Formats: sequence, structure tokens, C-alpha cells
Amino acid sequence: MIFDPNGVGIANGNIFGFPVTEQEADIVLIPIPWDATASYGKGTSDGPQAILDASTQLDFYHPQLERAFETKVFMAPISEEWKKINANLCASAIEYIDFLETGGNIENNTHFQKVVADVSEAQNALKENLKEKALKLIEAGKIPAVLGGEHSTPLGLIEAIDSLGKPFGVLQIDAHADLRDAYEGFEQSHASIMFNVLKNCPNMQRLCQVGIRDIAQSEIDLINNSGGRVKTFFDWDIKEEMYRGKNWAYIVERIINHLPQHVYISFDIDGLRPYLCPNTGTPVAGGFELEDISYLFFELVKAGKKIIAFDLNEVGVSDDENDDWDANVGARALWNLVCAAEKSRRM
Repeated sequence: MIFDPNGVGIANGNIFGFPVTEQEADIVLIPIPWDATASYGKGTSDGPQAILDASTQLDFYHPQLERAFETKVFMAPISEEWKKINANLCASAIEYIDFLETGGNIENNTHFQKVVADVSEAQNALKENLKEKALKLIEAGKIPAVLGGEHSTPLGLIEAIDSLGKPFGVLQIDAHADLRDAYEGFEQSHASIMFNVLKNCPNMQRLCQVGIRDIAQSEIDLINNSGGRVKTFFDWDIKEEMYRGKNWAYIVERIINHLPQHVYISFDIDGLRPYLCPNTGTPVAGGFELEDISYLFFELVKAGKKIIAFDLNEVGVSDDENDDWDANVGARALWNLVCAAEKSRRM
């Protein structure tokens, strides 16, 4: 491909301005503009477009990947149809969540029962559509990835990976465990993604969660009763180890040792410190610097693990159109993910 890594970023419609088609690409991003079940802050449905817009402002040298700018990555067009469906359902979902938060009982309300049913029907269609796309990409020898949207969006991709019948693990970077069973009545809630992975993906051997710091008792119980299938590195435990003299390299080595050979990475941006993602759906104090997570990804590759697919989600947008901080950080987080996946592919 013809690309000047030292020139001005060109907004050509593709991520990072790279002149790559889907047929040429080794890594294909599927953007999903969806945040209908987000229960605190809306706006992550606009994350894929915001990241795309910000992505041409990066420089494309990467210290961990030689000639990183030659990475063949393509981002599929953002679906205007799904943006409209999401916008329509969001209006009803906000009304429904307000109803719950003021003590409402859905069992006695047929209107809100229909709202939940409509959202669930749309999410099932979204999931199956994604699963079909992902399987075609895998068959073509490409690394598929999802760019959300809320954290419910990559379920179809993870189910596609599972349907191949080969063992794999999930490395989840997140402030939340996302192990709720049908949170707020939504089976595919943003807070239920990993519950659904555990339930629907028998070939997923180990869920390794990193940075969790906002969690319900039911999720703690699920982790404790998982028979080791879920290993959680809580943020408070990581910080305590570091206060007592352990360094991040030591902790990263332990994290990697809990993962099988093939690894899917699920990166919720709220795993980072809130100043890096102030407009994410559910920010939580604590977390990581972007460099911490980049180090984890590349140590994973150096350890010989294979990145088979990934997602980045929950990147929000500001009401101030001149404030693109979340998108800027999101684009850099995506660049690190893409480079780690490309290094894994080359190896």
C-alpha cells in the first residue's frame, strides 16, 4: 500500500487513514453504534465515529512493532440503519430505566415489558448479524474485531470464536465484572456480557479479568463458584501488591500465566483512569494508565500467546463538540490493540 507515515493524516474513510480495502486487510474492525442498555451515561454509540475521526491525528511509529504503519487494517462502514434503531430504542430504554430507579415493577407494566422485548429482539438480530460477519472474516484468514458501542456489542464475535470448537481464553480489561444475569431485565445488557460468554461459550476455558473495582455480591459469588474458570485481578489487590513493593511487570506475568494459548482481548475503556475516559458510560475511580495496558498486551504477545480477536468499547463523546479527548485516547487504545494483534499475527 502507498502510505506516507510522516505526512498529514488523510481522512479517507478508513481507520487511521490507511489506504487498505477489506479484501487486502489482515485485521478487520466492525463498528457497532449501540448503547441501548447503557444504564448510567449514554453516548458510546457515537464512539466508533468519534474514534474514526480522531484516528488520523496519530503518528504511526510504534516502539513494539517494526514498520507498524504497514499494518493492513480496515474498518467497515458504520451502519446508519443500526444507528437509527439504537436511537429509537434508547429513548424508550431511558424512560424504562428511570421507571426502575423510582421503584417501578415491570411485572405490572405491559408497556415496559414490550420495551425490554423490543430491545432484546434487536440485540439478538445484532448478535447474529455480527456472528455471521465474523465467521466469514475468520474463514478468509482475517483477525476480526469489534469497535463499540456499549460492552454488550461483541457477544456475537465471541460466540463466533467459540463455534470454531477450539479452546481459548478471554482477557478482560474493565472496571466492572459484567457478570450480571440479565441486568435490569436486558438479557444482553452491557453489564451481562461476560455472564453470557460463560453461559454460551463452552470452549472459553478461562476468563481473566483485570482492573475490576465496581462489583455486586452476586458477581463475587459467581467468581468464587466458577471452579477457577474465572480469575479476577481486582484493582484493589493490584494496588495493594504495588504498595507493598511488587511491580506491574510481576503482576502482568501472573496475569499471562492464567491465560491459555489463544486469547481474545475485551477492552472496556473504563478500565483506565477516569481522566482518560471522562465521558464513558460508567466511569469508576481507580484503574490504569494507557501505557500499563499496552505493556500487558505486548508482554502477552512476547510470551507466545496468540491474539485471535479483540474488541474496544465504551468510548464516549463529550457534549462539547470541541472536546475530543475521549476519542483521542480511544484511537490510541485501538492503535495499541491493532499493533499487538499484528505483532501476534506476524509471529
